[in-house]
Amino acid sequence: MTGLQKAGGLGAFYQAAAYVAAIVLFLVVLDYGNVSSAAEKTALLIEHGTAMYLMHLIVYQLFGIVLVVLTLALRERLQAGAPALMSVATVLGLIWSGLLIASGMVFNVGALAATDLYGRDPAAAVTLWSAVDTVSSGLSGNGELLGGTWMILLSVAGWRGKTLSRGLAVLGFVVGGIGVLSVIPVLVDLEGLFGLTQIVWFVWIGISLRRNS
Repeated sequence: MTGLQKAGGLGAFYQAAAYVAAIVLFLVVLDYGNVSSAAEKTALLIEHGTAMYLMHLIVYQLFGIVLVVLTLALRERLQAGAPALMSVATVLGLIWSGLLIASGMVFNVGALAATDLYGRDPAAAVTLWSAVDTVSSGLSGNGELLGGTWMILLSVAGWRGKTLSRGLAVLGFVVGGIGVLSVIPVLVDLEGLFGLTQIVWFVWIGISLRRNS
């Protein structure tokens, strides 16, 4: 079923592009990562709510749906060489997809509620948004345990079955390892490196799936 692998390749390109768009908005334009107080985060939401809403739709909800396609495409591609590993990897990929979709939905529904409340009671809106932001961040996985483990299993399966190039398998293992290590509190800053290097991995896995489908 080469059509699934072609779709997975396109999905991987979308995911790389979505990451780049999120980096531009949240790190360059809004500098959201360096905003610490709940009041400042709420102020950013009120001022840039539409952009943040659309970006969470793109980077979490649609990203999660596309990740389902990519997960199944990689299962089709890699399972012959390592069926047991790919069974576990597929389950983890689907769980990760569901949590990303849930994170985006919580963020966007909460954003609308906080924005509506802000005009009547700014203090209550700050409290609400602090809770929403915490839940949304928790669902998306601050410290990329699921995503990192998924990539490690895919890389080992691809190496064992020779269904991924050696370079791609090594890159996936390294990037996945960075994601897993970012769970450790003192290494949480590795999460940014995980996102950046995963862009390269998504592009490479997309090329691989499209080329070999």
